[in-house]
Amino acid sequence: MTASIQARVEDVRERIRRAAEAGGRRASAIRLIAVSKTFPAQVILAAAAAGVTDIGENYIQEAREKHELLKQLPLRWHFIGRLQTNKVRYAVRMFDLIHTVDSCRLAGEIDRCARLLDRVQPVLVQVNIAGEATKSGVAPEKALPLVQEIATLEYVRVKGLMTMPPYFNDPERVRPFFAELRRLGDRIRESAVPNVRMDELSMGMTGDFEAAIAEGATLLRIGTDIFGERR
Repeated sequence: MTASIQARVEDVRERIRRAAEAGGRRASAIRLIAVSKTFPAQVILAAAAAGVTDIGENYIQEAREKHELLKQLPLRWHFIGRLQTNKVRYAVRMFDLIHTVDSCRLAGEIDRCARLLDRVQPVLVQVNIAGEATKSGVAPEKALPLVQEIATLEYVRVKGLMTMPPYFNDPERVRPFFAELRRLGDRIRESAVPNVRMDELSMGMTGDFEAAIAEGATLLRIGTDIFGERR
């Protein structure tokens, strides 16, 4: 398994390098997040041995078990699932970056829990670019007001935006949604909201990450191309 994951990681990194080069970008400006939901800690260990430094998890309970087993490793942990307010206290203890903040209520709870730990929690604001009813995220026109509200919180810092676009077999059909998130990030950056940075765009997964790179992605959430099909 270790050899297989090593080869997959190398292949994904080469595809990232080629896509970055084609877009006139530096591959070093793009971080690979290996999404390990449903896979055991041993698989993450193999990914770490292959040079993976960033791990993405969708579920708090599953992440808690893995985090405890792997806490000795120098990994950065990313929460990329829907975060319930009653699980925030666990999230702020484990995750270096929470990608899925889409309401003032959730941000306020993160602030409260982070205050108890005396740590500032970095977050991304999740934007529902396509307005899909089945997906979380704030509407694009409400993203800036939400960012401005979060900016008033002492223990939360907005670092950028995240989106999950509609699924298409053709990655080029997804590309306009990535482009819209990039433009939205640019507009928020131009607003110069205090205590807010638009350094990160979390977009692009196994089927479309080259298109996301072309539109400015800095964080890629890739699971199947590294770990195989979900169990």
